[in-house]
Amino acid sequence: MNAGPLNVLELFAGIGGLSLGLQRAGLRIVGHVEINPFCRAVLHKHWPEVPCHDDVRTAAAWWRSTDRPRVDVVAGGYPCQPESTAGKRRGTDDDRWLWPDMARVIHAIRPRYVVGENVMGHRTRGLRFVLRDLQRLGYTASAGIIRACEMGAPHPRPRLLVLAHTDRPGRHPGSGLEPPRTATTRTGRWADEPRLARMAHGLPGAVDRRRALGNAVVPHVAEFVGRIILNHHTGR
Repeated sequence: MNAGPLNVLELFAGIGGLSLGLQRAGLRIVGHVEINPFCRAVLHKHWPEVPCHDDVRTAAAWWRSTDRPRVDVVAGGYPCQPESTAGKRRGTDDDRWLWPDMARVIHAIRPRYVVGENVMGHRTRGLRFVLRDLQRLGYTASAGIIRACEMGAPHPRPRLLVLAHTDRPGRHPGSGLEPPRTATTRTGRWADEPRLARMAHGLPGAVDRRRALGNAVVPHVAEFVGRIILNHHTGR
């Protein structure tokens, strides 16, 4: 067992929803990879000391090119457009299917844990390839569905989470991935939920922000996953 907190490299980081949740759970963010300039600016504002790269295809070489801390967790919400039921539904034939690039980073860095996030359509499209690749890389993986309302949000926002590890057989955290189905959607807002006014004034300046918020992982969900990882890491 490594001393100190677990270090996280987040791929496809967006504005850092996964990072924020994992950090709240007690993990340490040591790197980001994100192609969108607006999102990189947000990441730099909230994690000014964390290095950020702009291309997942060269992320492994970038990380190994200098003296950087070990990576215990590689996390990423690889693009959902190929998997979404609302799009062209091309799956692995879509140019935006970037899981193979995340798999290459995992292969090169060899973290102890892997966290993947995608939309519900992922179940019947690319998920089988993700689980196959993780198995080939020597990981034990499990997938489950977590809804934001189960974490107290006023909306469902279901997402498919993949959790994998390289620990001894029989001790994989995926068995506890899905939260109990007792939580219900409540009314009202979270204290930190943004208010997005639907009026034309100022709209051009809000487009990037709204897109980033719409693509972001709900931090409360990521925190839940982070606590699963920590409990497994500490043998609880």
